[in-house]
Amino acid sequence: MSLLRFQLAQFADRGDLQSLVVYVTQPGNGSAPSLVPIGQWPSDGRALPAVEASSPLRLPAEQRRWLPLRHHNVLLGAIQVETSTLPWPDTLGQRLQAVALCLTEALCLDLEQQRLQQTLKQQEAELGLLLHQLRNPLAALRTFGQLLLRRLDQDGQNRPLVEGLLAEERQLNRYVDALSQLGRSTTPVVSGEAAQPLLLPPGLVGPEGQPLPDWLEPLLQRASATAALQGRPWQPPARMPDWHGDSGAVAEILANLLENAFRYSPAGSAIGLHCQPLAGGAWQLAVWDGGAPIVPEERETIFERGVRGRDGQNLPGTGLGLALGRDLARSLGGELNLVVPPAAVAPELPPQGNAFCLRLPGAAAPDH
Repeated sequence: MSLLRFQLAQFADRGDLQSLVVYVTQPGNGSAPSLVPIGQWPSDGRALPAVEASSPLRLPAEQRRWLPLRHHNVLLGAIQVETSTLPWPDTLGQRLQAVALCLTEALCLDLEQQRLQQTLKQQEAELGLLLHQLRNPLAALRTFGQLLLRRLDQDGQNRPLVEGLLAEERQLNRYVDALSQLGRSTTPVVSGEAAQPLLLPPGLVGPEGQPLPDWLEPLLQRASATAALQGRPWQPPARMPDWHGDSGAVAEILANLLENAFRYSPAGSAIGLHCQPLAGGAWQLAVWDGGAPIVPEERETIFERGVRGRDGQNLPGTGLGLALGRDLARSLGGELNLVVPPAAVAPELPPQGNAFCLRLPGAAAPDH
């Protein structure tokens, strides 16, 4: 409407124009749409009626002309022009055609915005319903797991498996809670070049000062179970990192790195997590595998969003894990890099393979 008022105001210098009225189409009672007025020049406060299919305003008149606002084969509206000079001077005709084109594009954008808003509302409603329904089987899994845990009270071999299942159920609940909070943040949206890439939803970012071992234990249980299922060696860390900070974000990074290692390294090759302290309270955590080394030309590009190495093209995945991991690491004040071979990280690691090294600062740093 602001654009419309601006476009109409530019005709104030045309003494050969009597009036301009801009209409938009709305479905009518019959096959022809109604034309509803949304703006006029000069603006004299008159309340203009809609132009129905049978209105005499649609009939030819000596001083009245209509300019359609048409996008492909769809009539979006029209401009009614009443003038005392016919035929129109070239300058007036060109200006009217330019206004008609501008308003047509504006109507297209407005209609597209309405369509996207309606689609977004529908998707939000569907997501809310799915999240509501997803909580029911998660609650059932938790109940069954707790009952099974009671029956395995003295079973030292199988009890850790059930405890691992319950830990994964709690992690799934964290994701469900984070999804349910999407779109509810009151933080202003940043646009333009200052916009930051999406890292973790607020519901997955934990408070500062959390001990990292509490978050690593479920990941180590998952990795051990996956290695046993795949029939490959698994080497847990010899010592747990004594690090405090946003441990939830660190756990998300390591979860992606471990998943990539189990997914992309050759069957039978060893996988492990190596943790070593650095100066000033910093730590380096390396997820390594003993498979074929990643080719040199891909060792940096695989950290870009949507980019996957040639060996993973036929495997499921989105190419977001490493990009997310590096962004998260840097937001914590650390870094994520690829080191080839793992022995370059520590001599006790394999002389062949890949090691994704996550460096954590001595104290949790603020987001960049």
